[in-house]
Amino acid sequence: MVTLLMMKRCFNITRGNFQKRNFCFAKDLLEKTRYRKKPKGGDRFLKPEFNEFDFNAWDNVEWSEEQKQLAEEAVKKNSDIKLSEDEIKKLEESQAENWDKFYGIHQNKFFKDRHWLFTEFPELAPNLEVPEKVYGDSSNVVNKIDEQDKLKYGQGRRIFEIGSGVGNTVLPILKYSVEENLMVYASDFSEHAIKILKENPEYDDKKCQAFVLDATCDNWDVPFKENSLDIVVMIFVLSAITPEKFPKIVENIYKYLKPGGLVLFRDYGKFDMAQLRFKNGKCLQDNFYLRGDGTRCYFFTQEDLRELFTSKNFIEEYNTVDRRLQVNRFKMLKMYRIWIQCKYRKPT
Repeated sequence: MVTLLMMKRCFNITRGNFQKRNFCFAKDLLEKTRYRKKPKGGDRFLKPEFNEFDFNAWDNVEWSEEQKQLAEEAVKKNSDIKLSEDEIKKLEESQAENWDKFYGIHQNKFFKDRHWLFTEFPELAPNLEVPEKVYGDSSNVVNKIDEQDKLKYGQGRRIFEIGSGVGNTVLPILKYSVEENLMVYASDFSEHAIKILKENPEYDDKKCQAFVLDATCDNWDVPFKENSLDIVVMIFVLSAITPEKFPKIVENIYKYLKPGGLVLFRDYGKFDMAQLRFKNGKCLQDNFYLRGDGTRCYFFTQEDLRELFTSKNFIEEYNTVDRRLQVNRFKMLKMYRIWIQCKYRKPT
């Protein structure tokens, strides 16, 4: 039934002879990819012998000079007109309300649980066996667990996520971890998001404490002491905050991490598809944009993050660009995603 529906959609895209050719291509494509398993770890490198539409996504896809130039032109165009200072101030004041509205509409159905995190950051559940992943721009960067982090496993680790939302990172950690003394702290700006998280059947208050926190405040009201956290997780959260507030957030992270503690970071990179799609008049400042729902998004460079963390005394373990080509086989569309992934450590 699903296959017939997919072919019908392809068949209705165009008319005439091209319509028939597209139908045949879609049919062959479906037969070719229907039973094909993804390689372990998702390491799908686009080699000359592959067709771009063989998989839903390809890892470490390098851009041509023409693509880079087009991306630069698109960003220059959509950031030409910037919002006024009054508009930016009102947006800053309404962020809590906007995020509450977001979760009020979408509940826990907008973001999928991030099971991929254990491949990218195996420190979150060291008991799981995950394949080694090598990142394209730095061949020496792999997702191995450091020996000093292995020693902490099973010794009452404390993990803190900033911007937990409804638990798409926290809940998989609770589900797969077998650490008896593990405690996961989850915070979010949105009261509604925290309420949804606590109502989830998989939420375990013996291993998790969820609370509302404005991470941009100078002084955090948190249920743990300074120098007490093993890991701080920041997944697509810093990008939603005004860039001028980044340094204070990193200072507070440093304060609460143990010596030797880790920051695990992943967020949007400059020239990501989402940035290129913004229309003119939605830009607040360079690489910082207003979404249609009133929330905001910043697009990072590696240099942005290196300067941000190392200026606050963190040691960089790696800072890499994850370039992904995602394809829609129904519509024959190609989507180029760019994320920045980092690990920073507080000195021992």
